[in-house]
Amino acid sequence: MNKPQMIIFDYGHTLLYEPEFDFLRGEKEIYKHIIKNPRQLTAEEINKFGAELYQKNDFCRQYGYEFNNLQTMKLKYEYLGIELDVSYEEGEIILWNSVSWGACMPYVEEMLECLKENKIRSGVISNIGWSGQALKDRINRLLPQNQFEFIIASSEYGIRKPNSMLFELAIQKANLYPNDIWFCGDNVKADVYGARSVGIFPVFYEDETVENPWKEQNADLKIDFEHLHIHSWVEMINILNNYNI
Repeated sequence: MNKPQMIIFDYGHTLLYEPEFDFLRGEKEIYKHIIKNPRQLTAEEINKFGAELYQKNDFCRQYGYEFNNLQTMKLKYEYLGIELDVSYEEGEIILWNSVSWGACMPYVEEMLECLKENKIRSGVISNIGWSGQALKDRINRLLPQNQFEFIIASSEYGIRKPNSMLFELAIQKANLYPNDIWFCGDNVKADVYGARSVGIFPVFYEDETVENPWKEQNADLKIDFEHLHIHSWVEMINILNNYNI
């Protein structure tokens, strides 16, 4: 296990997480920006329609494809005849921030500082429906000290991890050999298997202080190849600092 020149991270439950997630709360905030609502729909009715639309589209994720939330918002509101006093890009930020303001995983700020001190480059690959710009805004707001060279959102490319193309895209952006890169994530199939498929060294990050939505799925998968398994970013800090002893 060589010292990495770059470490790439998953987003959700790896760098940040979203406590008190409530989509209706977000819809109620967007409701304040409605200037045309010909059917006089309530926020609850709009939210229900959106949830049904999401479920109809969600099957594509089961086959490794991704849809962009901006497209979903546009379809939802225009189909219902609703107009907003903000752009869909602005509305997405309002919606997401109201659904959950977001929070940092334990010791992630200290870990990013450790990367800086050890001159290790960094980036992000996330399976996410929110737009790439919305993801960048959130990461930069909650982790302002980050030095991520790129933030790849699956919503911008139409495919999801473990698709090797997202990892190969990151390798190209990094301009490094795969074995000079580590990838850290909390999903065994998407992150660990995905990174390994292109020769990137996988790190399975299994923090148990924040509930992991992939816990049951992870338990069903075996990792029978070289990898690093950590339960806290403090472990990562100690590992990287030990390279300099």
